[in-house]
Amino acid sequence: MNKFQLYRLLRKNTNLSYKRSPAFEQNKWAKGLMYFGAAMFAVYLIMYGCIAGAAAEGAAGFMLGAAIIYLAIDYLLRFIVQTTPGMMVKPYILQPISRYTAIECFLMGQHISGYNFLWLFMFVPYAIILLFAGEGFWLVFYEVLTAQLLIILNSQIYLFFRTLINRTVWWFIPAVALYALPFIPLVFKPKASTFDKVFNLYSSVGMSWWFLPVLLLVIAGLFFVNRHFQFKYVYEEISKKAERQLKHVSQFAFFNRFGLVGEYLKIELKSNIRNKTMRTRCISSLVAVVVFTLLVSYTSIYDNELMQNFWCIYCFALYGMTALIKIMGQEGNYIELLMMHRENLIALLQAKFWFYTCVLIIPFVIMLPAVFAGKYTLLMVIAYMLITAGFLHFIIFQLAVYNKQTLPLQLKVTAKGNFENGAQIAIEMFALIGPVAITGLGYLLVGLTYTYIFMCVLGLAFIVTNHLWIRNIYNRMMKRRYENLEGFMNTRDF
Repeated sequence: MNKFQLYRLLRKNTNLSYKRSPAFEQNKWAKGLMYFGAAMFAVYLIMYGCIAGAAAEGAAGFMLGAAIIYLAIDYLLRFIVQTTPGMMVKPYILQPISRYTAIECFLMGQHISGYNFLWLFMFVPYAIILLFAGEGFWLVFYEVLTAQLLIILNSQIYLFFRTLINRTVWWFIPAVALYALPFIPLVFKPKASTFDKVFNLYSSVGMSWWFLPVLLLVIAGLFFVNRHFQFKYVYEEISKKAERQLKHVSQFAFFNRFGLVGEYLKIELKSNIRNKTMRTRCISSLVAVVVFTLLVSYTSIYDNELMQNFWCIYCFALYGMTALIKIMGQEGNYIELLMMHRENLIALLQAKFWFYTCVLIIPFVIMLPAVFAGKYTLLMVIAYMLITAGFLHFIIFQLAVYNKQTLPLQLKVTAKGNFENGAQIAIEMFALIGPVAITGLGYLLVGLTYTYIFMCVLGLAFIVTNHLWIRNIYNRMMKRRYENLEGFMNTRDF
C-alpha cells in the first residue's frame, strides 16, 4: 500500500469515526453553522477580491503586497477552523506502519483542506479583473499561485505555533511578533507615503522570480518541523512522560468559611491552576481580556460611542463566555461522583457563578484609569459589569443543562474536538447578541444614561436571585441526567 492509498484509507477512517461518535447528531448542527459561516465568508472574499482588482489598476502584484494583512487575519481565523492533526493520529501510533506515516498523511490533509482553497474566492475575482484589464495570463497565474501557497504556508505556521501554544500560552507572543514584524516601518513613520513604500516593496518581492522557489522550500521545511513536533508531543501525552509530582499543595483556607460552596470554589481555582487544558484556556482568556481592555481604554482606535459600548461589554463578557461555553465539561470526568450526592450540583453551580463573577474585577480595575480620565463614565463600566455578572451568566449557565461532552483536563494535542448541538448554539448566539441588543434598543428609546441604570437593575436582579435560577437549572439537569451521563461517559479520553 503506497502513501496515497494509505491517505485515502485514513481519511475514510476519520469520516467513519465522526459518524460513529455519540456526538454525531450534535456535529450536524455545528457543521451546518460552519457551512453557513463559510458561505458568508466566501461572499466577503469575493467582494474584497473585486475591490483589490479595481485598486490594482491593471498591474499584477497588488495581492502579494496586501498579503501581510490577509495572512494575519487568516492566522486568527484558524483558531476557529483548524485543528492539530495530533488528535487524529493517536489510534495509529501502535499500528504496523511507519511512526511518521499517519502524521504525514494528516499534514498533507492540512495543505489541501477546504478552508485553504476558500481564499480562492478572493484571488479568482481579482485575477479575472486583471485579465480583463489587459495583464498577461502567466503573470496573473503566477501571482494567484503564489498567494495560494502563502495561505498553505500560513496553515503550517499556525500549526507550528498552535502546537507550542498548547504546551505553554507564552508562545502566543512570538506568534504575534511574527505577524507584526512587516508593520514595523509603519510604527516609526506612520504616514501614507511610508505605507505605499512598504506595500510596493512587498509587492515587488512577491513578484520576483526567486520568491516562489524559496516559498516552496520554506513550506517543505515547515512540513518536516511540524511532523517532528506532532509526533513528539503525541507520544509524550500517550506515554505520560510530561507528568510530574506536585511539590506544593495549596489549601486556600480562606474558602473554608463558605462551607460546601467554598470547597467547590477551591476545586474551580485549583483546576484553573493545575490542569493543562483549563490553565491554558484561563490564561488565554485573561490575556485577551487585558489586551482588549487596554486597547479600548487607552487608545483612540474605538473612540466612537457605538464601538466603545460594544467593546466594553465584550471586555467583561469574554472570559466567562470562553470558559463557560463548556460548563460541566471538566466535571464530566467524574460526574458519577457528583450524581451520588445530587444536591452538591447546586453548590457546584453556585461556586462557578461566584468564581466567574469575581473575575470581572480584573477588567473593572483596568478600566478605572480611563474612567478617571473621562473617557468612560463610572455608571457605564458598573452597568456592563453587573449585566455580565447577572444576565449574561444566567444565559450561559443554561448550557449546563445541555452540555454532555467531557472536556479532557490534561490532553491538548490528542484531545477530541467538542461540537455543540442546536440548543447550545442558540444559547451562545443569544449570549453574544442579548446585551448588545439591550444597549442599542435603550440608546434609541431612552438614551444611554437610563439604559445603564436599567442594566444595573437587571444585572443586580439576576445576581440576587441566583439561587432561584440555579435551582431551576439543577431541576432540568436532573430530568436529563441519564442522557447526559451517557454522553459524558462516551466522550471521555482514556
